[in-house]
Amino acid sequence: MTSTHPGQRLAYDEISTPAEMGADCLAVQAALTRPLSAAARHLSAEQTKRDIQVPEAAARLAQAIYGE
Repeated sequence: MTSTHPGQRLAYDEISTPAEMGADCLAVQAALTRPLSAAARHLSAEQTKRDIQVPEAAARLAQAIYGE
């Protein structure tokens, strides 16, 4: 392992063992899983909006833009 500081590995260090590469993968997975879990909890806590009222002026504007 070549590095400039003890304990610091370079991103292009190709002398890593399979165990070190596996540990790196697990660390990346853990780092990515935390934000995804938090986002999933946030989304599941949101309420659906069942009674959305569209003012008549907004409906006319949308019809003029989209032709429906």
